[in-house]
Amino acid sequence: MQIRTREWEPVVAPIAARYNLDTALVLRIIEAESGGDPRAVSPKGAQGLMQLMPETARALGVSDPFDPVQNIEGGVRYLSHLLQRFGDLRLALAAYNAGPGRVQQYGGVPPFPETQRYIERILG
Repeated sequence: MQIRTREWEPVVAPIAARYNLDTALVLRIIEAESGGDPRAVSPKGAQGLMQLMPETARALGVSDPFDPVQNIEGGVRYLSHLLQRFGDLRLALAAYNAGPGRVQQYGGVPPFPETQRYIERILG
């Protein structure tokens, strides 16, 4: 994990604990999503450390997706919701990456190489 990502641990730890999520898991997601860059923007428009799509960020109450605390809070809340919805970490990660509709559509991890690599990168 890059030093840049590890620098977010003091912010991530209390938020992850509030949602009963592992700090290291959230840091691996941040590493995969943004490389620890709070100003990251994907070609599809995902923003910030945990690469929240604008509509998802709004639904999560994130007013500034480039604010690290708001972004991490929103991303962790979203991941927690996906874990509750799908009851499985692999499926929750697939939904985080490809969208919950895709996980439902395929009845499991979608057959997208990007999503499969994403899950392996996080769970390693």
